[in-house]
Amino acid sequence: MKKLVFDVGASAIKYALMDNEANIYEKGSEKTPQDSLDSFLAILNSIYTQFEKDIDGIAMSLPGTIDSTTGQIYAPGGLLYNANVNLIERMKEFTSLPITLENDGKSAALAEVWKGHLQDVNDGIVLVLGSGIGGGIIKDKKLWRGSHLFAGEFSFIMQNGTFAMENVFAMRASTSALVYGTAARKQIAPDTLDGHKVFNMIDNNDEDALMSLQNMCKSLAVEIFNLQCILDPQKFLIGGGISQQNIVIEKVREELDLIYDAIPFEVPRAALDACRYYNDSNLIGALYNFLSIHNLGTTNEK
Repeated sequence: MKKLVFDVGASAIKYALMDNEANIYEKGSEKTPQDSLDSFLAILNSIYTQFEKDIDGIAMSLPGTIDSTTGQIYAPGGLLYNANVNLIERMKEFTSLPITLENDGKSAALAEVWKGHLQDVNDGIVLVLGSGIGGGIIKDKKLWRGSHLFAGEFSFIMQNGTFAMENVFAMRASTSALVYGTAARKQIAPDTLDGHKVFNMIDNNDEDALMSLQNMCKSLAVEIFNLQCILDPQKFLIGGGISQQNIVIEKVREELDLIYDAIPFEVPRAALDACRYYNDSNLIGALYNFLSIHNLGTTNEK
């Protein structure tokens, strides 16, 4: 039997029929409802009914602070109707199959542990760049959640001593930061740009876009160095669609080398790479979470 795997985002609910080796047999997407939990559950149910005869479990990745052992969602991320909801209990209204939940950034990290670029290391950090900065911290090949399930919520790291949302890591080093920075330099509305347009500008040597990229990569390098000092992982991975742009990894490495070279003594230099998986990473990680919880023979132990 196969698994029905969901990757819930702010704008789309992606789903896939997958086997235990993460092979995808069918996939699709639906628009994420913005109005209510009932509308959200109705879409999940409609997708489930298409596959219920072919599956023996449901795995899900979605935004928020989530207790993956109980299904309780505390902070809901962008889907405000999920606040303080036990989604597993609510989904039991239409299915008796086993269900697992995991945060989207942590799912991306688990995909790299299972089948990606963290297979060969014990300790690593994944930074997923999008509208914010999600990801996960891997310690001894296991996902480190922290005392309040908040470990890996990189978006909220302060970049200076005054708390304001414009000073947090997400506003300095995410894809959104790149877009907003370029728009500000060009004195145009941010909604006239997106990541693809900015990288087209970069490819054409646009000075404003290149400067915004440089600032973004510098912020990334500073926090990677700080995280190295705190957690000392073997490898950092950068994920999200932006990580498919080779120039991002190159620029971050350059900025890291400037930091390392300025230190008057030797410090560890962690390896830096892009994630192996992009659009399917959350699906793969959510499946790995399910298989791990139910002891169904994954390659690595969670």
